[in-house]
Amino acid sequence: MSLLQQLYGPFFDLANWKMVVTSGQDWLIILSLVMMECLLSVDNAVVLAAQTRVLPTLREQEESLFYGIWGSYLFRFLVIGIGTYLIHFWEIKALGAAYLLYMSYRFFHVKFFGKRPIHKQKRNLAGKLTGRKRFWAVVAQIEFTDIVFSIDSVLAALAVSNNPVIVLIGGLIGILCMRGIAEVIMKLMRKVPELEPMAYFLIAVIAVKLFLTVPMIDIEIPSGIFGIFILLIFAATIGVHFLRRNQHSKGEK
Repeated sequence: MSLLQQLYGPFFDLANWKMVVTSGQDWLIILSLVMMECLLSVDNAVVLAAQTRVLPTLREQEESLFYGIWGSYLFRFLVIGIGTYLIHFWEIKALGAAYLLYMSYRFFHVKFFGKRPIHKQKRNLAGKLTGRKRFWAVVAQIEFTDIVFSIDSVLAALAVSNNPVIVLIGGLIGILCMRGIAEVIMKLMRKVPELEPMAYFLIAVIAVKLFLTVPMIDIEIPSGIFGIFILLIFAATIGVHFLRRNQHSKGEK
């Protein structure tokens, strides 16, 4: 019981919620987490959309996503509680930093030196079922996909802020935004292709920030300052995109 209180007690601390909700600095961190959630979860939105298409009606497709999003919220709540506890162990910090660095390395290695592996399309087992069995099979697939895709986001968020309430608010708003405006985000990333490498550059920076907090180094970058840094990088990326586009237009003329 004491372990459960240690894991999830902070979520029910009204003073902590009041402090976060009334703090402009904390909302800057939340905004940066929402932005990262949206950029890193576009693939998730595409996969979820594909999974729901085996359902015969639009109503069932929307209903499956409705159940899926509540499952995502529940899982995010559970994993943040566990992650907030584990992230205090320096071994977990070191492993987490290494994993985030690997994510960033893999993206840039594929982008500049190789091609993405071609996966054979797997048969959707839900397509063989009928009626409500098919519906609940799709919901189960959505939940499993969310679990797989959200681990990276939660780990990166905990490296930015160790306050579980901030991470929870950022994650929940991010999930809602990603589901609701996934198509808009995909169009934005097609128009501003620099956003994708920017996201993985930030992942590498977050990995370094996380590694610096291990006891042997013990350098803590304040979350508020780091949240501002993330937003400034986002603004700079947009600026670089328009600068490059203008230079390209002048070159064509």
